[in-house]
Amino acid sequence: MQQRFIAAPVLLVLALALPAAHAQAGAGTSMTGGQAAPAAQPGTGTRNTPPPSQKIARGDRKFIEQAADSGMFEVQVAQLAASKATDPQVRSFANMLVDQHTAANNELVKIANARGVELPPAPRHSLRGEIDKLGKKSGAEFDRDFVRQVGIKAHEQDIKTFEKASKDVKDPELRAFAQKSLPTLREHLAAAQKLPESGQNAATMGGSKH
Repeated sequence: MQQRFIAAPVLLVLALALPAAHAQAGAGTSMTGGQAAPAAQPGTGTRNTPPPSQKIARGDRKFIEQAADSGMFEVQVAQLAASKATDPQVRSFANMLVDQHTAANNELVKIANARGVELPPAPRHSLRGEIDKLGKKSGAEFDRDFVRQVGIKAHEQDIKTFEKASKDVKDPELRAFAQKSLPTLREHLAAAQKLPESGQNAATMGGSKH
């Protein structure tokens, strides 16, 4: 009887200790899982917490967000053009944009993840509206507007943004990304300007800065 009386409190203590130990183990699993998972993938609503050495400047964060926004827009609208354009040259140009901007976007996502910058799952509302508006067009009108709005206008803006970032951003890896991307963006612009749909013939080339 005495042994049973002593054992009961011991069992009670063990029973109380188990939930606490389980909670601690559960917390460790959650933290590990959060770090192992791609927490800062666009649209997840979560982000990695970077170490103090990886804290990012406000201007650098703004560039990441701008570059991701335009990059997603250009991939999505180029995917549309790759299937909808009637001119084979425009379709080829669109496919090039899909491949090269997707590669650049993937590299930017890795940089953003490492710095705890959460990226949106889609371009901002105004750019989604442009895609929808362009999607309602067809034939030569679609080809022309895609080349002028995306091939030329969007890439001119990209070049300005990346030129500024290549000089101003503080993060060395991010600055290297901007510098490396510039030649490709200039090639895209030059290719768009050579397409017949650009409207940049001998009479109009003088109005372009490039």
